[in-house]
Amino acid sequence: MTKRIVPDGFTAPRHARDFAEGTGFTFTVLDVHTAEVIGCVYVYPPRDDANVDVTVRSWVRADRAGLDSLLHKEVRAWLARDWPQWTVSSPGREPRGPRPPA
Repeated sequence: MTKRIVPDGFTAPRHARDFAEGTGFTFTVLDVHTAEVIGCVYVYPPRDDANVDVTVRSWVRADRAGLDSLLHKEVRAWLARDWPQWTVSSPGREPRGPRPPA
């Protein structure tokens, strides 16, 4: 694994406020060898879908594009393991609805 995910409450005032209030969570993805920022993960309530508990979005830098699918898979596994009661949506990546089994 070439990455680790850490809470990111300091890059934007909105993200810091959301994190402190527990209304949304933003995480920075770091290269484990260099501590260089290579991406970001956002876990927020859905804007328009009452059938899911959280919406997850993520990105990686263009020079790390090969890690995009792996990051998505790892984040989904983490959410399924630590918050199995949540129904998760990842807009643009899969159909909306319940989280698939881990």
